[in-house]
Amino acid sequence: MTTSAPRPIQDIRAVTNELRSQYIKMERDRQFRAAIDRLLNCDEEGNLIPDLVDFTASGEARGLVVTDGAGGGKTSLVRHALVNHPALQPSETALMPCVSVSVPSPATAKSVGHAVLNATGYPSKNENPTAQRIWADVALRFGLLGTAVLWIDEAHDVFPKRAKGEAPEILNTLKSLMQGEAAVIVILSGVDSLWANISLDDQVKRRYRRFALPGVSTGADRKMLWGLLGHFAGRADLEMPEEGDLIERVIHAGRHRFGRCVEQMIDAIEAALMLGDCKLEMHHFAEVFFAQEGCSVAENVFLTPRWSSIDLSPRVV
Repeated sequence: MTTSAPRPIQDIRAVTNELRSQYIKMERDRQFRAAIDRLLNCDEEGNLIPDLVDFTASGEARGLVVTDGAGGGKTSLVRHALVNHPALQPSETALMPCVSVSVPSPATAKSVGHAVLNATGYPSKNENPTAQRIWADVALRFGLLGTAVLWIDEAHDVFPKRAKGEAPEILNTLKSLMQGEAAVIVILSGVDSLWANISLDDQVKRRYRRFALPGVSTGADRKMLWGLLGHFAGRADLEMPEEGDLIERVIHAGRHRFGRCVEQMIDAIEAALMLGDCKLEMHHFAEVFFAQEGCSVAENVFLTPRWSSIDLSPRVV
């Protein structure tokens, strides 16, 4: 193993920050862009505009539910698509075509409404309005700002465990936002349980289309991930490790979720740089897996020869 004097911490941070800021486009980006395009109207020249397709005679928009496990990359996917969509750029007629929020805790009709209203730049007031008043103001703001898309991230938190919560009221309120002249497209993103919870109400479910992010696999994605690791290592001036079954281990340790696989690669590169090593190796991945999982040697995917038999599903307490 070749080592050198560790680089200055500011240089290491510059490298890892650059790697973490990169967005990796995949086929699912094209598919998600197509899903958004199907919900938008176009002008006479065929250019998509921040106006919605009416799916009923009374004027009703449709929404999207984007699901994947934690660390799958759904938040980055939706954000990148909305920020870069040519029809959803601010203009004189659409000052804020997209409004984005994360579900606050606890998730109530009032707290979610407040979050959305604040995201539109509406000034906070000392009064204590009802949820109905808050959402009426939301609809008014959307009309004034030319809003076409409302994206709510971490939407699974609307459904609290072991409690009824206000999920039905929130979903019905969102349903009303998808109707009428000032209707908006509602995009909800969250873990897989989000779709299951929404599906319990047929009136809600029929207004959404599910976009489930596919997991990465050794058959379809091994070559891509190895190339991505090579790109990252090159940017960090590190030699590549022996190929072996490293990518297969990365995929298993990452629960077949793209975002987690990328995080492991960058974390392992950071570990190598902190040690002053010149070559990326398996033990760097093992080190960051220890830090993430707090596991024994026998349960470390990057150390044990029987790594594929390790069960990484969440433990129920």
